[in-house]
Amino acid sequence: MEALGFDVTHSYGLTETYGPGTVCTWKPEWNVLPPDARAKIKARQGLHHLGLEEVDIKNPRTMESVPGDGKTMGEVMFRGNTVMNGYLRDVKATKVAFDGGWFRSGDLGVRHKDGYIELKDRAKDIIISGGENISTIEVESVLFSHPAILEAAVVGRPDKYWGETPCAFVKLKEGFTTSEEDIIKYCRDHMPHYMAPRTVVFAELPKTSTGKTQKFVLREKAKAMGSISKTITSKI
Repeated sequence: MEALGFDVTHSYGLTETYGPGTVCTWKPEWNVLPPDARAKIKARQGLHHLGLEEVDIKNPRTMESVPGDGKTMGEVMFRGNTVMNGYLRDVKATKVAFDGGWFRSGDLGVRHKDGYIELKDRAKDIIISGGENISTIEVESVLFSHPAILEAAVVGRPDKYWGETPCAFVKLKEGFTTSEEDIIKYCRDHMPHYMAPRTVVFAELPKTSTGKTQKFVLREKAKAMGSISKTITSKI
């Protein structure tokens, strides 16, 4: 986008925070970094804006702040006078959303040592495979780097042995061809093997009127596929 003349500023928020709650405030010293490095920094959601009291990444059970190591995941939480009072005529949902005194966004992220936050996934979208948490956003970012892929979305496919495995729905660029095996190998070459998709489906991605991918539709399609692994039984 910079090559086209755009100056990108990344902000993040929800309807419940009345729009943007954070902004990836750019530091001049980052201008000398190569494009790939700058893109990774701009992909972070950054710091809370002046109108918001605080944003934090917390363990949703203990409400303790996660360390700023860029690795430990927690839930993004907000508080301040630009956060909603509650959901209209829904006391139960309001109580759940503000459990612990902070607004719980439902987004999972990490905090870097400079204080900038970075989203990793929606809590409902995270894939748990063999006890390992897999961020669909991270898998999708690798898929987007594949030269033949135009659009991609990753969801969990139920699995009798692993619990669930990554399933990728992809749309190819016009005039390009590739195979499921090639995409899986590409992912395994660019990320830990347990994170790579076990299934690739070539299809149009269902979207809302605003262009957002409807992952709940894809989850239903992945569920209907059934398990790749056979049930493991032990004999006594």
